[in-house]
Amino acid sequence: MSKSNMPSKKGNKHRLKKEEIVSRIIELFNSEPSKLFNYKQVSTAIHAVNTIQKQMVFDILENLQMEDFLIETSPGLYKLNSRSINMEGIFERRSNGKNRVLVEEGEPIFIAERNSLRAMDGDKVRIQLYAKRKNCEPEGEVIEILEKAPQIFVGTLDVQSRFAFLVTDNKILANDIFIPKEKLKGGKDGQKAVVRITEWPEKAKNPHGEVIEILVKSGENNTEIHAILAEFGLPYSYPEKVIKAAEHIPETISPEEIKKREDFRNVTTFTIDPKDAKDFDDALSIRQIKNGRWEVGVHIADVTYYVTPDTLIDREAEHRATSVYLVDRVVPMLPERLCNQICSLRPNEDKLCFSVIFELDENADVKKSHITRTVIRSDRRFTYEEAQQTIETGEGDFKDEILKLNALAQSLRKKRFTNGAINFDRHEVRFDIDETGKPLGVYFKISKEANKLVEEFMLLANRTVAEFIGKNPHNKSTKTFVYRVHDLPDPDKMNTFATFINRFGYKLKTEGSKTDISKSINNLLSAVQGKREENLIETVAIRTMAKAVYTTQNIGHYGLAFNYYTHFTSPIRRYPDMMVHRLLDRYMQGGRSANKKKYEELCKHSSEMEQLAANAERASIKYKQAEFLSERLGQVYEGVISGVTEWGIYVEINENKCEGMVPIRDFEDDYYEFDEKNYCLIGRRKKRIYTLGDPIKIQVARVNMEKKLIDFALVEDTPPSTAKQIPVTKNQQNNKKKSKKR
Repeated sequence: MSKSNMPSKKGNKHRLKKEEIVSRIIELFNSEPSKLFNYKQVSTAIHAVNTIQKQMVFDILENLQMEDFLIETSPGLYKLNSRSINMEGIFERRSNGKNRVLVEEGEPIFIAERNSLRAMDGDKVRIQLYAKRKNCEPEGEVIEILEKAPQIFVGTLDVQSRFAFLVTDNKILANDIFIPKEKLKGGKDGQKAVVRITEWPEKAKNPHGEVIEILVKSGENNTEIHAILAEFGLPYSYPEKVIKAAEHIPETISPEEIKKREDFRNVTTFTIDPKDAKDFDDALSIRQIKNGRWEVGVHIADVTYYVTPDTLIDREAEHRATSVYLVDRVVPMLPERLCNQICSLRPNEDKLCFSVIFELDENADVKKSHITRTVIRSDRRFTYEEAQQTIETGEGDFKDEILKLNALAQSLRKKRFTNGAINFDRHEVRFDIDETGKPLGVYFKISKEANKLVEEFMLLANRTVAEFIGKNPHNKSTKTFVYRVHDLPDPDKMNTFATFINRFGYKLKTEGSKTDISKSINNLLSAVQGKREENLIETVAIRTMAKAVYTTQNIGHYGLAFNYYTHFTSPIRRYPDMMVHRLLDRYMQGGRSANKKKYEELCKHSSEMEQLAANAERASIKYKQAEFLSERLGQVYEGVISGVTEWGIYVEINENKCEGMVPIRDFEDDYYEFDEKNYCLIGRRKKRIYTLGDPIKIQVARVNMEKKLIDFALVEDTPPSTAKQIPVTKNQQNNKKKSKKR
């Protein structure tokens, strides 16, 4: 430990608490991993000066030796039990100082700020692992930064006479960013700006940066949405040179190209999409064939016919990896000319497709299928609402075709759930907004039969393509391919989830076959429908599941109960689908297996960009929720407690699903303590309890648009919960029995 990190003797007049002595001893041994100390030397080094403190040092050294943190090399001489383990991982910076490094195997490693080497969020680092104490999280220090991640932040400029700071509300960075005057790019005090960190000098308190872009006026819709995109490192405009490259792509289809393809232009074909969609990347065709079976075609825009590898457009699409869907806009992966015009399967226009053609019987059993390139001509563009009306009334354009497709889709869906698929069918929050982006109202997007019709045939096509490549005859090696995989849920998380839902009176099977567990989850999701705890339990259930990702290593898709699955059906908005189209074409032409390492890196990048896009979408929803409630200050709503923390309770409003917090400082009737095991706050005197899932009445008290934070106040006539019985876990029961024996 360096002298600068040691407390001075002058500053040690206060009584040292045991926790502080333990912390100082651990820091001492970690800083001198090869040095031997006796208890007197330790006492001197940490400035434990009186007899009581020295005795505590003696006892702590013995305890640390029993915990295997220290080795007693000879009587009274201690040394760090160091294995000098070096590891590599990704640094996660947090403004609260709880930094950590994510390693490939094992739990995250805690990194104190003083041991971070000023690594930034996303940096690849090498760390030295400290000796681990029993019942404590692993800890280490950064010894080298291997790869720097780009650091882009959004905030408000605080401009002084010779320099400026970017004041951020970021959860990652605790420090404001210092900006030299010449790096301001004309930014004025109070303006919102995008800033890149350029360096963090060793002795500087703040990182240094430069302004990339000024976002005009804070509070304007475009400014705030662009700020959200910039915060997640996502583009909000298209490079001019890429737009120009798209303009040179011809829209006409040559007769020679049509001759190479199966011609479906005379087969009944239509698209079914959201009412505001412009990028129609899938269409369905249906006709009854001579043997009485049904031929159903799933036709997907042939994007890779127009976008060839390693071109300007392809490199931009690869970088973006996905279209980003925000509250009021789509930020497309491809230039508008391609996604909304040339590739979009618009009605009454000849379009090139990559298709999967199925032959189905009346029970929706697939008797034959083949994958082929086609040319189609869509007869009609349906919205989901229009198709749904036809399903419900039996009337409308192409009613016979829609009703037959719906019947087949329902059979496919039933089989999928029988095989163990999980029925996650959540209501999504949507906003009615005006031309300026102002939210006028909230509604919920509900998946009806028309949505499920399209979904089932897309799932069938994706699975069929994955099986075509992944299922191999014996003695043949599997070729490199892009799979969409979903791992089994973590058993510990499942047990925690089962304990959580038990307080609401529900049970969950956590052991048995995959099908048994998935059926138990479906039974739970069905049981909570329409209940006040529905959204809460569905949200926690989704968090309990593993995340679906892209990879070349196929492990199947647990949530869908498919052994083989990929993404083939949305190449206009997802780069992995473009990769699948190219690999499929390569192998259908007899090509050799593609470079696995290259495609695995592309898969990893696509998964990361998908997560960033989802985070940006959530942030845009939170912003609109805050904006919506900012005009409803003082209004009272019914809600449900959706989260409990030591700093307050989170409440989700039933009517609009907006979530805010009642800060614990505003609980004026009692002193409340946080019971972490039981997810509740308990009043010390009156024993009033606030717990997850409780119905509650709140008033909108404060809204911070900058931080997207909403504060609620409790309404007095909320019924008390003092009579509520808090469930006792088995561990707590066992602890009580042990205490009685003692």
